[in-house]
Amino acid sequence: MNPIKKLAGETVIYGFTTILGRFVNWLLVPLYAGIFATQEYGIVINLMSYTALLMVLLTYGTETGFFRFATTDNKNNVFSTLMTSLSVTTSLFIVLTLLFLREIADFLNVAEHKEYLILLIITVSIDVISSIPFALLRLECRPIRFGIIKLLNIGINIGLNLFFLLLCPFLQQKGIAVPFYNPNGGIVYIFISYLIASVFTFIMLLPYMLKFRFYFSFGLLKCILKYSFPLLIVSLAGMINLQGDKIMMPKILGEVMSQEEALSMTGIYGANYKLALVMYIFTQGFRFAFEPFFFNYSKQEDSKKIYRDVFLYFTGFGLIIFLGMMYWIDIIKLFVRRPEYFAGIVIVPWVLMANLFQGMYYSLSLWYKLTDKTIYGAYMAIIGCIITLSMNIILLPRIGYLGSAYAVFTCFLVMCILSLIWGKKFYSIKYDLRKIIFYFLLTIVFYFLGKCITFENPWITSIVRTPLLILFICIFLIREMRFLFSKDFIHKMFHKK
Repeated sequence: MNPIKKLAGETVIYGFTTILGRFVNWLLVPLYAGIFATQEYGIVINLMSYTALLMVLLTYGTETGFFRFATTDNKNNVFSTLMTSLSVTTSLFIVLTLLFLREIADFLNVAEHKEYLILLIITVSIDVISSIPFALLRLECRPIRFGIIKLLNIGINIGLNLFFLLLCPFLQQKGIAVPFYNPNGGIVYIFISYLIASVFTFIMLLPYMLKFRFYFSFGLLKCILKYSFPLLIVSLAGMINLQGDKIMMPKILGEVMSQEEALSMTGIYGANYKLALVMYIFTQGFRFAFEPFFFNYSKQEDSKKIYRDVFLYFTGFGLIIFLGMMYWIDIIKLFVRRPEYFAGIVIVPWVLMANLFQGMYYSLSLWYKLTDKTIYGAYMAIIGCIITLSMNIILLPRIGYLGSAYAVFTCFLVMCILSLIWGKKFYSIKYDLRKIIFYFLLTIVFYFLGKCITFENPWITSIVRTPLLILFICIFLIREMRFLFSKDFIHKMFHKK
């Protein structure tokens, strides 16, 4: 099979499960916004940002390390060694966090709701242990099984959210008592839903864990950690780049306004940030498929040509998503039902572009992983982290959450440029930068043309803008993917044996 078509197929499957999961979370935004005040939703956004950071710390780069060593060493030995290591470190994490639970709750401004933290500690621990079995499915090119487990996780999570937040209150109003349900529970049921979904996911992954015989090699672990440690810095700094704004916002804004107002601003920012998740979903689906792909394909003679084409196609489709989102933003924003959330819509184009540059960085970053120069990944991530932290500290008190949007955009743009420059030195690939710059400039022209089209009715505005989107898509496909329109390709599609 054509390697790009194979990668595209796996990207669709990985991306679909990621899309569905994120889309469900997206659909939960109006549910949460309709039920919870901006301050309560701000607590959810803040705590979930910490859990994302913890996932990176507790897996400490072992996922990519597993891909690297399982393709060259005994897969059983690598899998079992990493599972043992993660189990030990995760157990230590549980013990330490429970010992200092009160202090942690005070720091996170949830001193009266320690149950939030206990639920999240257990959920994160289960997800950490599940990370290597998921990586195994990706390495063995089993996207269908990966997708099924992810879909079940999503279904359980959404089902429990609807049960606790809609059905139980409805039954209570009708005078029907629901066991184990507290009408005053509030956002705790969001965390309970995540925990139960993670438990079921772990159970579904157990057969893949148990088929490996126990083996542990400290020497092997040392080699993996030596390779993975710079990637931990990369991932940690990368997660700070993604979640640092939502972590810092209550603290920094809390110094210039009340804590309640700061959490409300965090809730508004977080809700609108989620509107840009379509691009994030696209980049994550691509990353899930691309990382094992470029390791497995690196020995082929035409590998660099394939990597070059992948980068161009990814960028083009990302720009299409950007225009589509911005042309329909007047409709999309209605998902955050309450008008008090609408003020944050100004961050969406910046976050969309930030996520696109993040995906471009994923595509460019293969050079330091293939050449074992992962320390450069750490350098770039640290530089990005410095940009994120410094810009948030400087801009948040002055222009509010728009400063955070500027920060995340600048961060990934700079990282993308650095990876391109350093990659030429150590693993030169002749990316077609002239074409990519052309499509970026064309996108800017189409974006501002779309902004000139405005009507009082948002549906009419979006529909009238859509022919511009179709025109951009046609320009890209005809120029860069001519094989889709070739007679041979059409003949094969409609005259299969």
